[in-house]
Amino acid sequence: MPGDVALSSFEDTLSDAWPDSMGDANLYRPFRILTAFWQVAQMAAEKVGADMILVDVGPNLGALNRSALIASDYVAIPLGADLFSLQGLKNLGPTLRTWRDLWRRRLDNWRSPDFALPQGRMKPLGYIVQQHGVRLSRPVKAYDKWVNRMPTVYHEAVLQDSTTAASPSQDEQCLATLKHYRSLIPLGHEARKPIFHLTPADGAIGSHAQAVQAACKDFESLANSLLERMGPTPPSPRTP
Repeated sequence: MPGDVALSSFEDTLSDAWPDSMGDANLYRPFRILTAFWQVAQMAAEKVGADMILVDVGPNLGALNRSALIASDYVAIPLGADLFSLQGLKNLGPTLRTWRDLWRRRLDNWRSPDFALPQGRMKPLGYIVQQHGVRLSRPVKAYDKWVNRMPTVYHEAVLQDSTTAASPSQDEQCLATLKHYRSLIPLGHEARKPIFHLTPADGAIGSHAQAVQAACKDFESLANSLLERMGPTPPSPRTP
């Protein structure tokens, strides 16, 4: 289901519904609003027989992303090799814990809900290093200082522990290191398909074709890592 910039108009409604969901009056409306993304995603998954729902959110901590994340059982965190990603990561860890606790309070406050509700687990699965320049299969020197700080910041801000890993390659919490694949993005947009499904008919020829094969391997490895971290049995939703 594609996103839409018009969703920004829903931000104020979500913000207003958040405090209302802790009231002692009729909780039907605020919970319907806060779980709208989850409800729609569940209907769509049932319609097509999907085993998993993957949600891509923007890099902010607003009401829209809060509703998307409380609908999620797991969270994988993409990180760019720059200062802004590390600063955002420092904010994300405490925010996830706060949202998780506050959502649990809301679930406990509505002891007999009228419809199924997400559990809001938001369990961190790890982080993904992305959009770095590559030379001889290694990030260029300009990005090294940011990339190598990721393990420490992730463990401190998200997991609230420490690590001795000096780089993501030494950190078990690093799910994958992905190149930007800049040349494939416009082709994927034009063909309306993932970059690892591009064909010569889509313009993926020569070096582009080789990049498609590399992207396919990279994303397959990432998908396997995510599945392994999630385990064999997904949690069931909270039912009435």
